[in-house]
Amino acid sequence: MRSVVLLGAPGSGKGTLATILKNSWNVPHISTGDMFREAVRANSPMGLKAFEYMKAGLLVPDDITIGVVDERFSKSDVKKGFILDGFPRTIKQAEALDEILTKNNIKLNSVILLDIDEKLIIKRITGRRTCPKCGAIYHIENVPPRKQNICDKCSSDLIQRKDDTEEVVKERLNAYNKQTSPLVDFYRNKKILVRIDASKTPDKMIEQVEALSL
Repeated sequence: MRSVVLLGAPGSGKGTLATILKNSWNVPHISTGDMFREAVRANSPMGLKAFEYMKAGLLVPDDITIGVVDERFSKSDVKKGFILDGFPRTIKQAEALDEILTKNNIKLNSVILLDIDEKLIIKRITGRRTCPKCGAIYHIENVPPRKQNICDKCSSDLIQRKDDTEEVVKERLNAYNKQTSPLVDFYRNKKILVRIDASKTPDKMIEQVEALSL
């Protein structure tokens, strides 16, 4: 069974890596956003509580987030393994995850830290351009459109999302370093933390993960 947590700053590539591993390992990719949406659709008690905060544009409190995760890990599909992305974000959440996994007799194999320089993250995110009409995503250097600032698919003008500006990205990185970085020591002490170089291409990142023999 392969059960891992992906840990890394915004823009480090957790979502991309998780999607590839999900298909390769045939295990569920569980993200915080997906868990919230699923809980809301199921009208679960925790899902309904989370929805009230989401509707108001507020962060969902720890106790409700932990409750939603608890509900998700009671499902049978996680017994064959999982890729957890976006949780835990704090030591409190990490301790709660330990309790949830123990309760469900599930072992966490590894926590994969996507190691990357913050300057590269800022370059990655601020270079992103999105089509407001069809949703296509480009990058001014890595995946540029054929015609500058024009979508290849529908010819609409590309935009830079408000949360892709340098100021917002730096705020998100500061929040990550303050809240989530302590998890590195938490999982290093448990001797399940492994690092991969997230500055590489997705294919190279996958090679590093597969070499870990998880």
